[in-house]
Amino acid sequence: MRYLCGMERKRNPYLPIWFALVLIGGIILGIFLASRSGRLLPFQQSADKLPQVLEYIQDNYVDTLSRTILEEKAISGLLEKLDPHSVYISAEEFHDANDPLLGSFEGIGVQFRMESDTITVINPVTGGPSEKLGIRSGDRIVKINGENVASKKISTTDVMRKLKGPKGTEVNVTIFRRGGGGLLDFTITRDVIPTYSMDIAYMVKPGIGYIRLNTFSATTHDEVHNALEKLKGDGMKNLILDLRGNGGGYLQAAIDVSNEFLPKGTLIVYTEGMHHKKEIFKSEGDGLFEKGKLIVMIDDGSASASEILAGAIQDNDRGTILGRRSFGKGLVQEQLPFKDGSALRLTVARYYTPTGRCIQRPYKDGLDAYNSDYMHRFIDGELENPDSIKFPDSLKYKTPGGKTVFGGGGIMPDIYIPIEKDSTLRYYTLCINKGLVYQWAFDYTDRNRARLLRYRNVDQFDQSFIITDAMFTDFMRYAEKKGVKRQGRDLTKSDHYIRTMLKAYIGRNLLDNEGFFPILNTIDPAFNKAVETLK
Repeated sequence: MRYLCGMERKRNPYLPIWFALVLIGGIILGIFLASRSGRLLPFQQSADKLPQVLEYIQDNYVDTLSRTILEEKAISGLLEKLDPHSVYISAEEFHDANDPLLGSFEGIGVQFRMESDTITVINPVTGGPSEKLGIRSGDRIVKINGENVASKKISTTDVMRKLKGPKGTEVNVTIFRRGGGGLLDFTITRDVIPTYSMDIAYMVKPGIGYIRLNTFSATTHDEVHNALEKLKGDGMKNLILDLRGNGGGYLQAAIDVSNEFLPKGTLIVYTEGMHHKKEIFKSEGDGLFEKGKLIVMIDDGSASASEILAGAIQDNDRGTILGRRSFGKGLVQEQLPFKDGSALRLTVARYYTPTGRCIQRPYKDGLDAYNSDYMHRFIDGELENPDSIKFPDSLKYKTPGGKTVFGGGGIMPDIYIPIEKDSTLRYYTLCINKGLVYQWAFDYTDRNRARLLRYRNVDQFDQSFIITDAMFTDFMRYAEKKGVKRQGRDLTKSDHYIRTMLKAYIGRNLLDNEGFFPILNTIDPAFNKAVETLK
């Protein structure tokens, strides 16, 4: 290819020879000067390519590049080619990634959501600094440290960064409250705010307890242990442990929780890697629920630590696994922190269930294919019928009780619950998917908060509060304005589901998870199957 700059001139026949001589001389001179200065050219250096490439790019790339950004991109690209779960976490992302696993963070202690571009308090954390100062559910945060944040395009992540901060530091917020007679100013001293890995624990029926976990953090075992003590005190004989949507967390937390259900000396899990020798974990025999019927609920969102627990229960014939095939993450990561606050999570071992299963699903086709697994499960019909899943004989294992279990891609449940596919639920599905049920319930709670505050607990709320026909008609008008019209003849089931969800969301706005899950679970087919199985 020839590049022209201006117009061509008459050629000198000896010009190419002179150019060649000058170029050779320049290379020789460059090598000499580089060696004198102690800095060799990239193609002369040792076999360590990565440092050479980074230096060469920084010195020669067409645009200005930050060395830090260049290193981060190189590390991320390198890890991406190893496996789906080895990742680099920047200093900015570190706390967001680790706080849920630590069981606490430092901030002002509010649950919030962006409502019409305004930060709306859903619930202040009980005992947190915001609640102590009198900040209430429904308050709108319009200023943070004097900066206007109302009706602005601001992300949830940015809001959290403004409100979080070291314990003992102060943040000034300005609140708008319905009927408050103007703006209210608060100076909040940040404190340690606990986060909980247990959504709820309650008695479903006499003798049947229910625990739902959302992660496996540093505090999970203590939370579960305390919940088991309380439920047993309330007469629990059988237990439903709900791990649906639980993406995992700490390996040790999964081991500690499993210990609550297994007799002494029972194998829970073992790990092994190329550079990590085999490590075996067994139960210690001091669990609170080693006897009694146990059902563990899982789905395609249950991963890692959730699968360790489910695998230990299934392989030891301790309980029944109910739901749909789990995610399929059988890799163990180790975290390496850097001085700048960033970290690297590297896969160092695989974990194996007691029968010897590695339930890690294949990732040889790349990250995109790996992340599209749920879509393929849907297309292949697995979510509707378990018979669509074909396991080769090499992935079949036997438990001590003679039950066949499967490896190579998640935990396959003992009782399969397909997704609910019902044409009479179309109206309900559209309203839920568009967020209309949640939004109407939020607006209703916001308008009627003073009257609703008389409900002090979930039993009182569940028994006394109903979605009236007038309220449901108002919801239908709202949904139609948003483009979802109620059509069809047999809408009885859809209407029942919507009324239940409206009540559940209003309950959550008032009483947090205690007002939500007991109501939501009444229309959950998997939950109802679990209760029926125990009965």
